[in-house]
Amino acid sequence: MAEPRINRKLAAVLAADVVGFSSLMGADEVGTLAALKRHREIVFDPAIAAHNGRVVKLIGDGTLAEFGSVVDAVNCAVAVQLAGGADKAASPAIVLRIGINLGDVIIDNDDIYGDGVNIAARLEPLAKPGGICVSSVVHESVGNRVDIRFQDGGSTDVKNIDRPIRIWRWHPQDTASATRPIAKPEPEIGKSSIAVLPFTNMSGDPEQEYFSDGISEDIITDLSKISGLMVISRNSSFSYKGRAVDLRVVGRELGVGWVLEGSVRRAGNRVRITAQLIDTATGGHLWAERFDRDLSDLFAVQDDVTSRIVEALKIALSPAEKARLADGGTSNIAAYDLMLRGREFLLGETKNREGFEQAITYFAQALELDPNYSLAHVGLGWAYMFDYQNRWSAGSDNSLQLAKHNVDLAIEKDPNEAFARVVASFVATFEKNFARAQSEADIALKLNPNSAEAYGCLANISLFSGQPLQAIPLFERAMQLDPAYTQQYLHLLGMANLLAGKYETAAAVLRQRILLAPRTDFSRAILASALGHLGEIDEARRIWRELKEINPQYSFSEHFARQPFASKEDVDRIAAGLAKAGVSN
Repeated sequence: MAEPRINRKLAAVLAADVVGFSSLMGADEVGTLAALKRHREIVFDPAIAAHNGRVVKLIGDGTLAEFGSVVDAVNCAVAVQLAGGADKAASPAIVLRIGINLGDVIIDNDDIYGDGVNIAARLEPLAKPGGICVSSVVHESVGNRVDIRFQDGGSTDVKNIDRPIRIWRWHPQDTASATRPIAKPEPEIGKSSIAVLPFTNMSGDPEQEYFSDGISEDIITDLSKISGLMVISRNSSFSYKGRAVDLRVVGRELGVGWVLEGSVRRAGNRVRITAQLIDTATGGHLWAERFDRDLSDLFAVQDDVTSRIVEALKIALSPAEKARLADGGTSNIAAYDLMLRGREFLLGETKNREGFEQAITYFAQALELDPNYSLAHVGLGWAYMFDYQNRWSAGSDNSLQLAKHNVDLAIEKDPNEAFARVVASFVATFEKNFARAQSEADIALKLNPNSAEAYGCLANISLFSGQPLQAIPLFERAMQLDPAYTQQYLHLLGMANLLAGKYETAAAVLRQRILLAPRTDFSRAILASALGHLGEIDEARRIWRELKEINPQYSFSEHFARQPFASKEDVDRIAAGLAKAGVSN
């Protein structure tokens, strides 16, 4: 029997406990429980929600919460502690200690376990009453991105953790400037947020899977053009493909208020599409519809589904958004079908030379039917970009130019095709034309405010042009829009932290990437460098041995020669960490 799959992720974990709870209960049980409930209702729970967190569980007077962003976790804790004494009606007064750690957690249904959780729990009692205690990786990760300054608490041994933990503390009374209230951000993910799950293929033919997937992807693309709606990226929505899931759980995991699900049945020249919009808080249907149409009416059905969702959610569209939604890629159903087939190869989990060759064949055939089809040109540009990075074809050295040629044609055919702008930005970054890369990514975000890929492009530009601190929040934003597809972003986020000198954070992030992509050589090279800088020489060498077992031919110098770093100093910083560990080649 196969081993059960362990679901892990990198998370900021917040542990909170009430100071002197046993004494308070001994003096007044009823009053203490009422005060605790009131504190949770008017202070703690709203702060968690406002900072995009999730309460994992309540343990007596203690609370465990998780966040996708360490900055959100720290800002939440500060907001709680600054507001803790604001409720003058509370008697007795509820005072918390809070501990925060950033680390790997194991997810089991709605619960979380692992060292990331254990360390947070051990940090909490080390905080001053009314204060916060964080691990060094949290302190390093937030840097100057929060409005408080922590005091160095030195290293300490904690129960059941086999290494000393360096701690940092903050208390509202530590500095006068820290007592000013921090503006409480509005939740970015709320009722005006949606995930489109992959529509079920009901055609009775597994080979039609690409078609039902394509319908889902195009609805995601259309909804993403609406600035008043937060839309989870395709990669994250499709992580639920083939799984029987509770849509309320999907809502919690992706942080959305609504989920669209449906099915597609294609038979000859007829297509039946069903769709239902579901409230993730209640599991109730807001809207449901079935469309039985000729295949030639497919694009009208997609438009209808999008407009029904907009109407149901009461979202006002700007004139520019209405115009973008009305834009059509092609009127040729056969060309559209070929584009979907090619795109399916590029979106698949396993990308290889055979898939690349099949994809460019499909895109070329689509262009024979409709030479003005922008998305088919984008597909070719995207495919050649993959070829340039992976060296699949004998002509891969020329693939960057072929990618540029095709994406330029795509923009010429349709200047409002957002994904063409994304691919153009990516190509320009590898050409070290950072000015064009920035311009194309900015245009992509205007056309598609929910594009995780566009935020990733902006982050790449900052990373490779020598501004790693600017790259970090951009990568985090991309991960927020695409929470289930984080492995590549984690690699780049780890590299950004290393280049910014945040070696401990880099190591934590890169270890998580390796958990998600166990065969990665590139992330192991960066992790070995971070560990070298930290002086963890034995561990760096162990990681390097793993790298060489995975890819005996790996060469740091050859690999990095193909990366678009503007500054040699950045490559030298990575090489220096490897040299400290004695593993550079």
